[in-house]
Formats: sequence, C-alpha cells, structure tokens
Amino acid sequence: MTLPRKACAVIFDMDGLMFDTESLYRDAIITTASASGLDTPLPLILSTIGLSGEATRAVYDGHFGQGFDFDMFWTAVSKQFYELTKSQLRLKAGVGELLDALDDARLPRAIATSSRHEDVRHHLAAHGLLDRFQAIVARGDYSRGKPNPDPFLAAAERLQVEPGHVLPWRIPTMVCVPRPAQV
Repeated sequence: MTLPRKACAVIFDMDGLMFDTESLYRDAIITTASASGLDTPLPLILSTIGLSGEATRAVYDGHFGQGFDFDMFWTAVSKQFYELTKSQLRLKAGVGELLDALDDARLPRAIATSSRHEDVRHHLAAHGLLDRFQAIVARGDYSRGKPNPDPFLAAAERLQVEPGHVLPWRIPTMVCVPRPAQV
C-alpha cells in the first residue's frame, strides 16, 4: 500500500480494534441482565459499543425508564467483565505484527479510547504491550468522547503530530504528519 504522505505516527482505538473486548462486554451484560431479570435485547447492547459511559447510561435509562439503577447495574457488569478478561481477553490477529512493523519503521503510536486508564493498562500489560505505546489517551483526558474527535486530537497532541494532516487509513486508526514547530 502506498500512502499519499509519509506517515509519522499512528493512533489506535483499543476496544474492538486491538482486543476483542466487545464480545466480553456483551457477555457480561447478558449475564448480569439475566441474573437481574432484565430484558436486554442484543440490539440494545450492540448500540452502546464504543459509546462513552454517559451515552451508555442514557441508552439504558431510556430503555428501562425511571427507577433503573444504572450505577448498580454497570458495577455488576464491570465485575463480570473483569472476570471474563482473566481468561478470555484476546489480542486481535495481526496486532503484534503491526506493532513490530511500526517499530521497524520507528513510528510512534498512541491509543485513544473511551475506556478507563486502568482498563487500558490492564489489557496492554496482559499481553506485554504496555511499553509499545508512547501515549495513552483514555476516559477523563478529553471533554467529549467518541464519536467526537477529541480523544484522537488529544492523542495527536501528546505525540506532537498535526491532526490537520491526518490521512484516512482505517478508521479508527489514523496516520499523521509532524506538527509544525511552535513559533
């Protein structure tokens, strides 16, 4: 593949792109909902993939209505998810090879995700990848989560690359050119 510009950095999303966490969250939600006697249709669950915590709360509150204790529900989902990650967290095919190629090309990289910092560190450490990223931007590091570009813009800033020259490669992966020197 030939790129129209020389790449200088790569910004990855994490969940669903690097790790198969979406199926683990789905299973954790189904298990928790079933144990709580809640009707949680699969389309509802799938509609929240990649959303911020606030947006996910709004979807569930809208579905279950007043009196639904989202915090209690999500605490139980999170506990179930962490149990599943102990034995079922899988790195997606090709991630290691891609990181090796980026190392060979000396391209810095960052993660921009709506996940919590502790989740990012846990997932990367579980696969020996923590030191393979020069920056991590996670929940709390930006004001507006996905689908807004704020996480990716914050990652570009930490890598000191110019987000205005982003080449569309494969969303949510972005390739950037260097940020001009500050005057």
